[in-house]
Amino acid sequence: MEPTLAAIADRLAISELVTKLFVYTDQARWDDLVNEVFTPEVFFDGGFGDPAATVEARTIADGWKVGLADLDSCHHQSGNQLIEIDGDTAAIHADAIAVHSKESATKGKTRTFIGSYDIGAQRTDSGWRLDKFVYDLKIVDGNADLT
Repeated sequence: MEPTLAAIADRLAISELVTKLFVYTDQARWDDLVNEVFTPEVFFDGGFGDPAATVEARTIADGWKVGLADLDSCHHQSGNQLIEIDGDTAAIHADAIAVHSKESATKGKTRTFIGSYDIGAQRTDSGWRLDKFVYDLKIVDGNADLT
């Protein structure tokens, strides 16, 4: 069965939403993450030991703002997106590599995280928004603490 134009449009909108997640993070566009990417509350597991919980989108953005503030640059490259749409919800798998750099670090100027994401989205009055973010860290390479 051929996909409908509406189904293709949904898939493109969701793919762009995932791209915005990573690009806006790299560009420190914290308000845009809150206003354009996430639902007001998100089921969140950042993958670094804190328990999974439903939190406000602002809490996520503020946490990343603080956590990435000391970096000179941050770059995410994502791919391998698998999108399964069921009505007004979607389940998304994505793999990504994140490279963080800090010129003042003395034990290596970069660290690289490689992992996968289990992301959920829902259709809202404002379009598709992410309501689930679960990160599975697989590999850390380089100066993990950027010290």
